[in-house]
Amino acid sequence: SMAMGFALLLACSAVAATKASMTLQSPATINGAKLKPGEYKLQWDGSGPDVEVSIIQGKTVLAKAQAKIVDLKSASESNAAIVRLNDDGTHTLAGVRFEHKKIALEIGGEAGDGMQAGSSK
Repeated sequence: SMAMGFALLLACSAVAATKASMTLQSPATINGAKLKPGEYKLQWDGSGPDVEVSIIQGKTVLAKAQAKIVDLKSASESNAAIVRLNDDGTHTLAGVRFEHKKIALEIGGEAGDGMQAGSSK
């Protein structure tokens, strides 16, 4: 019965995960990991405000980063990866907005409610 209880606990924690998708139009980094343009899945546990988000492509977790769930004044019109241009010309993933949702993920603490869409889907 102990093994069954442990399996049930795992199942409950898996249900609590939130998943979303994102499209990057240009290369970007997150927590030192380099992401190429393409489709990615995002997954995080909990309702925030502080969460750890995993960036996944296929079945591979490419990066994990600390993020904040932030409330937006209005729902986003589309899914959008928010990228920040660095002084050296590279891009860093700073946040993600979700179509028809009034929440966004702020990665790295600098995006805030004024997040600008760097690329969108």
